[in-house]
Amino acid sequence: MNVVMDITGRNLRLYFRDRLNVFFSLLGALVLFLLYTLFLGNQQTQGLAESFPQAAEEDIKGFVDAWMFAGIVGITAITTGLAAVNVIVDDTATGRFRDFLVSPISRGQLVLGYLLSTVAIALIMTTVVFAVSLAYLGLVDGVVLAVGQVARSYGYLVLSCVAFGALSCFVVTFVRTPGSFAALSTLVGTILGFAAGSYIPVGAFPEGVRNFVSALPFMQASMVVRQEMTEGPMDAVTDQPGAVAEVERLFGITAYVGDWAVPTGYVLFVLAAMVVVFSVLAALRIRSRIR
Repeated sequence: MNVVMDITGRNLRLYFRDRLNVFFSLLGALVLFLLYTLFLGNQQTQGLAESFPQAAEEDIKGFVDAWMFAGIVGITAITTGLAAVNVIVDDTATGRFRDFLVSPISRGQLVLGYLLSTVAIALIMTTVVFAVSLAYLGLVDGVVLAVGQVARSYGYLVLSCVAFGALSCFVVTFVRTPGSFAALSTLVGTILGFAAGSYIPVGAFPEGVRNFVSALPFMQASMVVRQEMTEGPMDAVTDQPGAVAEVERLFGITAYVGDWAVPTGYVLFVLAAMVVVFSVLAALRIRSRIR
């Protein structure tokens, strides 16, 4: 086990030593933050103010910010895990796998080290971003989540980090060069905000696109976090059940594939299944690459 922890620690040091890689792993979240603080946030606030004239502007802004930060932490849980697996590509491209093979380290220990370091990096970065998000909401908007809401949100984020970290480990086994990995990271960072329904509310998409996005685990993982982080701010905007349901559907706080409402239990099952399936597939693929 000490060998596994040494490999995990080595991969953590490589990730945090490369400050440019750390920055780009947060690029999707930063883009979303800048888009909403500079442009889209005011549009969303004004649009909701017209629909709910009885609501105070600060309450509407608190709801929009809570929705935005739920998207930011959801994106961070995915992109940081992908950035963390860069070490697998580097070790392949530089031939370090051959160095490991002549040392007293088994393939199983190497694979476990890669998987653990990927999840650890995603957890550390997501925890920091989640803490900053809660601090911003409390200090700027006066939005304070209950202890239960914080605990459930963090639990969903932990499961997302593990699930998407396993998915990233599996996907990266098909990438051979740092150039290809950079292209993959850029592509994921560009489309993930749309796939998670974070750049634009999912309700603004055409019906076919909305159903497709709602069926993806990226959107569903963000949805369960949004439900916890926006519940209090939503109550301050309106208490009319019909209006609440409409806003939740528009902003991706609930998800529908056709007429089927995606339940929280289904989302947790999908994420747990991803952990098992992609961890096994990634372990098999990485073992086959070490030679």
